[in-house]
Amino acid sequence: MPKLFARMWPRLRQTMDRRGMAEHRRALLAGLSGQVVEVGAGDGANFAHYPPAVTRVLAVEPEALLRRHAAAAAAAAPVPVEVSAGAAGRLPALDASADAVVFCLVLCSIPDVGQALAEARRVLRPGGELRFLEHGKADTPGLVRMQRALDATIWPPLAGGCHTGRDTVALLERGGFTVTGVHRYNFPPVRTPWSFHTRGSAAVSPAGPSPGS
Repeated sequence: MPKLFARMWPRLRQTMDRRGMAEHRRALLAGLSGQVVEVGAGDGANFAHYPPAVTRVLAVEPEALLRRHAAAAAAAAPVPVEVSAGAAGRLPALDASADAVVFCLVLCSIPDVGQALAEARRVLRPGGELRFLEHGKADTPGLVRMQRALDATIWPPLAGGCHTGRDTVALLERGGFTVTGVHRYNFPPVRTPWSFHTRGSAAVSPAGPSPGS
């Protein structure tokens, strides 16, 4: 993530949370318990919303400035949080060590989503759960064309590698997960290339990832 975007993100994120994203974060994490790995934890915005049944969060964040913000948020969190350097494609966690893996507003910017999901499968215990909250592909051809144009040109360099039009559910299914619950909504509640959000849960598919994923 470019350093300029990392400096901008905490303020942008706070504005989003005040306008309603905090409630979606809370819904994303509701009902979790045990050991959790959060991938791309950013400045630690989710930490305050973990329920008390969570016994430990391993929060992985590759960007140093955001890790410093996350460490401060971890100190005030209601559950134990360890902030660690690392990347989505190589998580600093043991095999089958997590009851849940959380992706929140991060799959849009991960260079190799397939590898990140392979790592999520590796660290999840049998019966474990993946939770996701992401923005992505629009629902009309015109906006999809706009997303493709943005993603091929100016948007990723401006927004820390973010892509507006990734199809979260399709990526999860190709990556070896069965999506078990989906809630779709617009945030902000207008139709823009970055408004289309998906929140839900997924389980490791017995069939594994799709060929070529």
